[in-house]
Amino acid sequence: MPRVKRGPRARRRRKKILKQAKGYWGRRSRIFRTATEAVDRALRYSYRDRRVRKREFRRLWITRINAAARAHELSYSRLIKGMKNSQIALDRKILAELAVVDPAGFSEVVRLAKENL
Repeated sequence: MPRVKRGPRARRRRKKILKQAKGYWGRRSRIFRTATEAVDRALRYSYRDRRVRKREFRRLWITRINAAARAHELSYSRLIKGMKNSQIALDRKILAELAVVDPAGFSEVVRLAKENL
């Protein structure tokens, strides 16, 4: 079997990893073996945290909606139930934005939800 020399391919692979590790502290940005470990870990965390970010934003939106709803003497769960009954189809992101940016519009949504409880 002939001998395989993988110089260019190995160099491309190493350069790719070191480029991804650019900005890391110390050896992690310069030494291939430690850079590989650091990049692998970073990619795992970024994959996981793309999902965690969605959960955290949903929690934030629910907290904001609850605070705004309680200012109108209504709990979060009662507001959502009233919205479902009155067939108001606003997701939590838009509802939270409405509560912060347009309190008058939010109070109108709350009024409609209260009517249909």
